[in-house]
Amino acid sequence: MMNTQELIATHGPREAMDYDVVVVGAGPAGLATAIRLKQLAPDASVVVLEKGSEPGAHILSGAVMDPRAMDELFPDWKNRGAPLDQAVTGDDVLFLSETGSTRTPDWLVPRNLHNDGCYVVSLSNVVKWMAQQAEALGVEIFPGFAAAEVLYNDDGSVKGVATGNMGISKEGEPTGDFQLGMELHAKYTIFAEGARGHLGKQIIAKYQLDAESDPQTYGIGIKELWEIDPKRHQPGFVLHTAGWPMDNNTYGGAFLYHLEGNKVAMGFVTGLGYSNPYLSPFEEFQRWKTHPNVRYYLENDKGEITAKRLSYGARAINASGINSLPKFVFPGGALVGCD
Repeated sequence: MMNTQELIATHGPREAMDYDVVVVGAGPAGLATAIRLKQLAPDASVVVLEKGSEPGAHILSGAVMDPRAMDELFPDWKNRGAPLDQAVTGDDVLFLSETGSTRTPDWLVPRNLHNDGCYVVSLSNVVKWMAQQAEALGVEIFPGFAAAEVLYNDDGSVKGVATGNMGISKEGEPTGDFQLGMELHAKYTIFAEGARGHLGKQIIAKYQLDAESDPQTYGIGIKELWEIDPKRHQPGFVLHTAGWPMDNNTYGGAFLYHLEGNKVAMGFVTGLGYSNPYLSPFEEFQRWKTHPNVRYYLENDKGEITAKRLSYGARAINASGINSLPKFVFPGGALVGCD
C-alpha cells in the first residue's frame, strides 16, 4: 500500500491552486462564511469544497430555524425566494411514560424551546439555496471533492488543504484511472466539516485549541421524513418529547416537526454516554414511534399505518455546552459551525 508522499514521488507533484480563502464544507456555516466574505470583500477569491454530490446532499436535518442569522446575511431573503415557507404555528414539550404523556406548561418550557417567529424548514433545501446565492456573489463551489489532508507552511501555520487521490484499488495501489489529489492554498482556511470533522479534529489537537475547555460529548441523531395523512397534518406544529423510552440515567429526546406538503420530520437523539451495552439508538427510535402520541401522526382514523417514509439518515451531534467549545482560531484559519 502506497502512502500519499510515495504516490507524489512516483506520479509527480500535485497541481495547486491559490485562493484568498478556502472553506471546507458547504453546510450552513461554511456557505454563510463564504457569502459574508464576498459581501465584505467582493474581490477576494473564495472557494468551497463539498464532499457531497451537491450542496445539501449530506444535510439530514429537518429543523426549526430562527431567521435572525438569515436576516443579517440577506435582509431581503423573502424576496430572494429563500425556502423558509412554513412558520411555526405551535409547539409542545411532552414528558412521555410508556402509554401516556404530560404536557409541560408554557411558562415552564425553557426559552430556547419557544419557537415564536421561527420556521420549520428542510435544511438541505436551505443549503441548496444558499449555494446559489454564494455562486451569484462569485464564490466557487467544488462538489464531489473531499478535503483529505491539511497542508502546512514552514512556520507551522495552515497553508490549505489537499483533496483525496482518485483511482486507488482496495489494496491501496494506483489503478489505470489513478489521479493525484489537488492542493488548494489560501491565506486563510476555514474548516466547516460538521461535528467531529476529521480535519477539524487534527487542527484542534495540533494547536491544542481545547486545552482550556471541558471535554466535548456527543449524541447521535436519527431522522426520518414521512408523508402523512392530510387529516393528521398540522402545518408548522413542533413537538419535542423527553422520557420514555429512555430511562432516567440516559440522555436523549425526540422531535416531530410538521413541514408543508403533509410532511413531517421526526427524529430521536441519544447521548453517546449511555452505559447500557445493549441499548440501540435505532431501536429506541423505533419504539418511540409506537407511543400513542407519535403513532397518531402515522395512522389513519381506522388506526392503520398509512404514512409513507420518504427518507432517513443519521449524524453525530455536539451535545456539550459552552464550556466545551475549543478556541476557534489558529495560525492560518478558523473553525466554524459544528466543527
